[in-house]
Amino acid sequence: MPPEIRFCRTTDGYNVAYSVMGSGPIVVAPPGWVSNLEQLWDEPLTRAGFEALSARNTYVRYDKGGTGLSDRDIPRPTLDTLLHEVEAVIRALDAPRVNLLGSSQGAPTALAFAARHPAAVERLAIYAGFANGRQLASKSVQQSMISTVRAHWGMGSRALADLFMPDAADTSALEMFARVQRVSASAEVAADMLELLYSTDVSELLPMISCPTLVVHREGDRAVRSQLGRQLAGSIPGARLLLLPGRNYAATTPEELTEVYGPISDFLAGPVETSPAAAATAESFHTILFTDLESSTALTQRVGDAAAQDVLHGHNDVVRAAVAHHRGREVKHTGDGIMADFSSSEAAVNAASEIQRRLTGAEVRVRIGVNAGEPIVEDGDLFGTAVQLAARICDRAEPGEVLVSNVVRELCAGKMLTFENAGTQTIKGFAEPVQLWRVVVPE
Repeated sequence: MPPEIRFCRTTDGYNVAYSVMGSGPIVVAPPGWVSNLEQLWDEPLTRAGFEALSARNTYVRYDKGGTGLSDRDIPRPTLDTLLHEVEAVIRALDAPRVNLLGSSQGAPTALAFAARHPAAVERLAIYAGFANGRQLASKSVQQSMISTVRAHWGMGSRALADLFMPDAADTSALEMFARVQRVSASAEVAADMLELLYSTDVSELLPMISCPTLVVHREGDRAVRSQLGRQLAGSIPGARLLLLPGRNYAATTPEELTEVYGPISDFLAGPVETSPAAAATAESFHTILFTDLESSTALTQRVGDAAAQDVLHGHNDVVRAAVAHHRGREVKHTGDGIMADFSSSEAAVNAASEIQRRLTGAEVRVRIGVNAGEPIVEDGDLFGTAVQLAARICDRAEPGEVLVSNVVRELCAGKMLTFENAGTQTIKGFAEPVQLWRVVVPE
């Protein structure tokens, strides 16, 4: 059953249509370029996305003025009018604080609102986002796109579809794209919205954002290059970056939907209260960290045993200090490195980052691998698959790099840590490829 359509009025004097579904933390999603609440609900793939986001959240979406079910006869849009729409929806919800989810043109709207109204925003998630629309394309390409919209709006332009879903396998995605266009806005309004998108720049506001922020981007996105997502995450204090493989901004398969909306939904839902049963098993769950010195044998041959031992002792001192600082426990010395145990994945990742920062410029560099699981505990030592995988991940890391397993990244959701996708790798002793993530070590 489709969600009820409700209406609220902005301070600019027009009505905005919105809908509410699910339960949990409130997530308000400023729309992208154009939208239509009813039509997007009728499309199976987009509906599946809404259902995924509302599984753990109260998901609130709306149509911008001039589009969809909102008032169509409105003044030419500006960033301020878009922000007034967010205010109107939040006011109608009577919510003191909300989470925001912005994608495409909804990204700068969400970013600006979070910067200007820090007391009203709990968490912020951005997908395929940007801060400066002028960086999306050259001036000539921008003008060409606007002309294409005016001439071919609602006709299933292949040029437009290739930007948003280049890997669409058949014509059904293109037909859906055209349907949504036709019922979402007129060609003139769509062109006006695109011009606003290209002229918007909220870069100066980014350092003012104080809430936990997750930036998700596809590495091959044609509509919004992943470099813009990297810039965005790097400009927001404490923001976490999640880079995904692929080129499609608009999902064309259920798997692509899950890949994007899974981590976003988890992040926006926030910490889950631990049940008594989960608390009882928490003691058996460990995060394991391995370090490994780069080319220790070559170092010994180059500088001699005594000097090499001095380097090793320096490494050990740095690692032990970081482990202690983050309340970890040294399990054992492995010859060329140290194995440590943490009760928190966040603490393990922060310790790894501290180690790499302190060893920057040292005589030799160190590899670090981190995994989490339920190892066998015996006489203070740890054994089993979780430990073996942590050691293998360490082997795969480059000198100066921290690699972690997917479970570690998931356990760090909302902890203001930044990860880059290091791909899936075949690891000796493990039947299935293992998804790895690279920790972006803050300076």
